[in-house]
Amino acid sequence: MKKITRKKHLEMRLQSIPPHPKPKVNLEQYTTPPIIAADLVWNAFSLGDIEEKNIFDLGCGTGVFAIASLLMGADSAVGVDIDEDSIKLAREVSANLNLDNAKFIQSDICDFNCELDADTVFQNPPFGSQKKADTGQDLKFVKKASDLNCSVLYSFHMASTEKFLINYYSVNNFDITHIFRYDFPIPKLYDFHTKDNQNVDVIVIRAELQSF
Repeated sequence: MKKITRKKHLEMRLQSIPPHPKPKVNLEQYTTPPIIAADLVWNAFSLGDIEEKNIFDLGCGTGVFAIASLLMGADSAVGVDIDEDSIKLAREVSANLNLDNAKFIQSDICDFNCELDADTVFQNPPFGSQKKADTGQDLKFVKKASDLNCSVLYSFHMASTEKFLINYYSVNNFDITHIFRYDFPIPKLYDFHTKDNQNVDVIVIRAELQSF
């Protein structure tokens, strides 16, 4: 029998997390596929950004990055999302997995503050995949991560904005070290969707906060 790798085992465990219970179009809510979440967290783990670290998951949705980080040995994880339904589900899932070091908070990330220092921040904000999306929401998340004084940031963005983002991260005191590329599947969730599934080119930027 073929041995299951630790990365594959993580992906299998993340598959048990239900999708957003009531996805809201104005929040551009799309569940991060387990295969993408597991790959990104595995890369973060390999780079020393997970084990024994304090993790923040901004715009956490159902908490996939907070939960995945704890499964890979993080000391603690705090998930923040404005959506009450998502936070409720994230709490239920973490309780079922006996993750006592998980905390999920309902809050607009712009209003969120925490006394706990964040070692690593994950965020999958609304990144403008919809034609009528409120563009620039992902930039607010980058600014908040900087304000929280995190050491390392992993943030999702549309691949088409890469050149602009390189400068934006620099202005916000981040040094980009890695760029991961994914085909992000957008399922048919809302009335205006005409296709059952559509893949969107996204990037995840890993950046380190500059020290002064």
